Amino acid sequence: MVFSSSTDEHAIKRHHALTALIQQEADRRGKLSFARFMELALYAPNLGYYEQHRKSIGRKGDFFTSVSVGPLFGELLACQFADWLKELSSSRFAIVEAGAHNGQLAQDILSALKSDHPSTFNRVDYFVIEPSPNRRQWQAEQLGQLADKVRWFESWTDLSSFHDRSGHRLTGIVFANELLDALPVHRLRWSQMSRSWREQFVSFEGSELTFVDGDPSPEVEAYSRRIAALARSGKTTLLWPEIPDQLLDVLPDGFVTEICPSAGDWWQQAAETLNKGWLMTLDYGLSADEFFSPARTKGTLRAYRQHHVTDDILGAPGEQDLTAHVNFGAIELVGESTGMNTFWSGSQADFLTWVLSNRVKAAGWQLSRDQVRQFQTLTHPDHLGRSFRVLVQARQVNAAK
Repeated sequence: MVFSSSTDEHAIKRHHALTALIQQEADRRGKLSFARFMELALYAPNLGYYEQHRKSIGRKGDFFTSVSVGPLFGELLACQFADWLKELSSSRFAIVEAGAHNGQLAQDILSALKSDHPSTFNRVDYFVIEPSPNRRQWQAEQLGQLADKVRWFESWTDLSSFHDRSGHRLTGIVFANELLDALPVHRLRWSQMSRSWREQFVSFEGSELTFVDGDPSPEVEAYSRRIAALARSGKTTLLWPEIPDQLLDVLPDGFVTEICPSAGDWWQQAAETLNKGWLMTLDYGLSADEFFSPARTKGTLRAYRQHHVTDDILGAPGEQDLTAHVNFGAIELVGESTGMNTFWSGSQADFLTWVLSNRVKAAGWQLSRDQVRQFQTLTHPDHLGRSFRVLVQARQVNAAK
């Protein structure tokens, strides 16, 4: 990696320390799955990208999100959350946000609930699942006085233990915004000559990171068998490795795709934590079939740095964001296998338009000129409306739109 003369000295030291950590583990194991490389590059304590880049979102960061457009996104979610929570008979309920980034979305949602839905605000407990001490501190600072309304947990296990001690399981809403696309993925490459999938592992050639092919790891094989079994027992969908021969016959040699056992595990844990209510994710993603589009011969993995996207995903561990599209078909099947019912699956544009139209009908909501601008950015296909999808599943509540 080449650093500019203006690069912070601490950033250079962190990068070298992280690269050394990756090399030590690669030397010990012989090679790393890309999933493990991605986990270290993003989340290694005090070294990974999300551990050191507090202000990675927005104009001065590396990428834009729906939250950085303005507070309207959080206000719309708060309105929908308030409507959903009215259906629950519980005296108290929870909103659980997993991966709260810099805390801005939590602040927007809680502020909107406090001002527009005070009765809901008074009855809700806001929980954040966040394993990183650094990010918990940053989130609390962002929330200011609203931080008193929030309780942090390191994991689903900690949250479940808390509810077990309180004598009741979680009732309310569990959601994540742009979290699953940052979970570690395995990278697979199709070999037309051997008619087999090869996993791409990470190794070193001298001091340079490089990809090496190998047989798919046991984790990949186990997850793939699980998802394929769910697909066969439920709705028909195209999920790796259950790919028809007709498609494999025309799949280009070297075609790359990704699978994410972490996303399936995350969705299952979240679903099993929820006794009654809604589970939602908003994220970059595709249906299962769309991963095999002719336009995606290199897969969906990308790196982002200072609003520039690159395919050089090994180039700067710890100094750039890594992201891959979420397989919405796979996590939908996982949720349904736990007894969840699918309430919504579609684009962010359609979901937010539905939420807004309901507010206009119910309360005559009027958008200001600035809110109109924000809404257009959130929903227009040339901005965030096409890239982002929404999946909502429900348990023991009205699952009809």
